[in-house]
Amino acid sequence: IYADPAKRLELYFRPKDPYCHPVCANRFPTSTMLLKVRRRTKKKKQLDTEEQMQPEVEFEMEILGTVTTVYKFQGMSDFQYLAMHSGPHGKQTSMYDKVLMLKPEKEEFFNRELPLYIPPPIFSRLDTPVDYFYRPDIQHRSGYNNPQVSGENLIGLSRARRPHNAIFVNFDDEEIPTKPLDAAVQTWKKVCTNPVDKKVEEELRKLFEVRPVWSRNAVKANISVHPDKLKLLLPYLAYYMLTGPWRSLWVRFGYDPRKDPEAKIYQVLDFRIRCGMKYGYAPNDMPVKAKRSTYNYSLPITVKKQVSHTVSVHDLKQGLGTAAAAGAKKPPSSRYKLKESIYIFREGALPPYRQMFYQLCDLNVDSLQKIIHRNDGTEAECTERDGWCLPKTSDELRDTMSLMIKQIIRSTRPALFSTTTSSEDGKEQLAYESGEDEDDEEEEEEDFKPSDGSENEMETEILDYV
Repeated sequence: IYADPAKRLELYFRPKDPYCHPVCANRFPTSTMLLKVRRRTKKKKQLDTEEQMQPEVEFEMEILGTVTTVYKFQGMSDFQYLAMHSGPHGKQTSMYDKVLMLKPEKEEFFNRELPLYIPPPIFSRLDTPVDYFYRPDIQHRSGYNNPQVSGENLIGLSRARRPHNAIFVNFDDEEIPTKPLDAAVQTWKKVCTNPVDKKVEEELRKLFEVRPVWSRNAVKANISVHPDKLKLLLPYLAYYMLTGPWRSLWVRFGYDPRKDPEAKIYQVLDFRIRCGMKYGYAPNDMPVKAKRSTYNYSLPITVKKQVSHTVSVHDLKQGLGTAAAAGAKKPPSSRYKLKESIYIFREGALPPYRQMFYQLCDLNVDSLQKIIHRNDGTEAECTERDGWCLPKTSDELRDTMSLMIKQIIRSTRPALFSTTTSSEDGKEQLAYESGEDEDDEEEEEEDFKPSDGSENEMETEILDYV
């Protein structure tokens, strides 16, 4: 605990009880001394039998060192949930010997009839008291009737998302929008008050003229714009595709990629780095680590991280001075720019995340482009799964990219592949990884889990605009 400043110190009142809920101590810096105090007592000789003997007490103090960190238990103890059963006449019976398996047990141990015991899945998230100010009853005018209860005015588990006035389009929708919503125009005009914002708007317009379909990460890699301003600018110039081969991408207003075979190169490829025993390396051996993991979930025993500064409309108008001060070391032209690897796939380089959303035109490898352009000039129908490409094109691209990544890992960490086949069996390995049979495909889906919290996940971007 001391090695990690973000952790809290736990105290268990019953350390041997797995159902014991701890109390937590917060970490504080201090500058105090550690003293060693000895108390010596010397007895005086008894001079008179009637007088009581008065002992002589001496204290010796020694400074052992300085203390720089202390842990203080400032919170309240939470409820303790015991493995007990309420019997007849209110008698409590312990169930620890029935629910805890302290040694390997026989089948009879698991087939015994026991009372239902379900411990709570989670305890209180807060252990410090807070003041709650109740609102007074609202005094309505005479004749006012409460509205009918519906799903729109019920209190949810989380706050309502702030609308950013984006237009969402499904692959099955017949019409595509030709202009933004009036609210999106007003919001951007309200924020766009300085020359830098107008310059960013012109740069994004030129990007959509050159290429009508863009991912948000690709835009971030080509334009230096604050993410909060980009949330307001994209709905002003483009609409968002939810489903189909262009899902999670921003499309220029008035452009329908379903009617243009040349839009094939702008389709999205959901690529995830494969891992497992049949690929030669386990998830822990992957050079591309997940940004977050459920194993690191330590709430509520960790100190709450400091919340970032909330950006207001005033900050946006002023050019985001707080963010600008934080990034003053970088030139304005590249302050918020991302690296090209965030949206471009190149041979010999590993993706930055385990799950990536690539556009086909950003796969800068000749062998991959040959697979994409096999049916140039003969595109007949745009399907929701494959778009303008031939069937199974995405599967072939993933297989080829996975083989390339495996070769990179093999060259950097050859010890992982000491027992696998040689590089001469590349074609066999490629066929083995292709997942042509159904069983292989099902097993592949289990291995292809997206990295938690990746900046490339489509769901994260949708929630920003819903």
